Amino acid sequence: MTLGRRTALGFLGASMISALGACAAPDGPSSSTPETPAAANTAGSERPGSLRKPLLTDDAPARRPRARFTPDFKLPPVQNGLAPVITKIETKHPVVFLTIDDGVTKTPEMVRLLADYDYPASIFLTRNFVQDNPDFFKQFAAQGSLVENHTLSHNINMVTQMGYQQQLAEINGMQEYAQQHFGRRPTLFRPPGGAYSVAMRQAVAAAGMKAIVTWEAKSNTGHMDYQYGKALRPGDIVLMHFRPEFAADLAAFRAAQLAAGLEVVLLEDFLGVA
Repeated sequence: MTLGRRTALGFLGASMISALGACAAPDGPSSSTPETPAAANTAGSERPGSLRKPLLTDDAPARRPRARFTPDFKLPPVQNGLAPVITKIETKHPVVFLTIDDGVTKTPEMVRLLADYDYPASIFLTRNFVQDNPDFFKQFAAQGSLVENHTLSHNINMVTQMGYQQQLAEINGMQEYAQQHFGRRPTLFRPPGGAYSVAMRQAVAAAGMKAIVTWEAKSNTGHMDYQYGKALRPGDIVLMHFRPEFAADLAAFRAAQLAAGLEVVLLEDFLGVA
């Protein structure tokens, strides 16, 4: 009997040791173990649905959701074969529209600044200025901007030097180039230098575009120029260029935009031609 008790106690002790070992943490994570914050959000990575703010440059403003507006402006249709001309959007909404022309200068800073400020822009490109590196401008499209038509050669005298067929060739050629390289046919046209004519309006309509877009405000050489007044107004279409002074021009625009309490909205979205 004594030997039997000792044997039983030995078996009991072994069972207790085995049970304690089973309570120890497993070598690998179990399916029911939640992911720790450190593992879930490592520097430089984002999980889908993460609530953390995107990583911007150190001096960039924090992004906030873009305001959405129900357009209160209706784009006039093409009538009698003539595309309408839009200089300013008549709206009661606190919105402003950024447009950037040409494409001569291309720097990483331009891409970074538009991304940091989360500005969508209508980018009116000229083939002869961008054909050395069209992929550069795809970065803006990935941010929510759209490429539009600014002709093949940027002849600022095309209204006086070119007839209808020549203008149509300039415009249609850029339509094809934009489709090929950016995957979308432009819906808006900007004349080089801003001058337009009846023949140009006919050519723009024949090329399948919805409007000619000009401007009444521009950011140039680091300061704002206004055709009317001394500040941005709701519905203003602002002109900029891809030039070496891009950062200074964008800073001038941003100061004016914030001072006026306006939201930067994509022109194509507001016109319904995106």
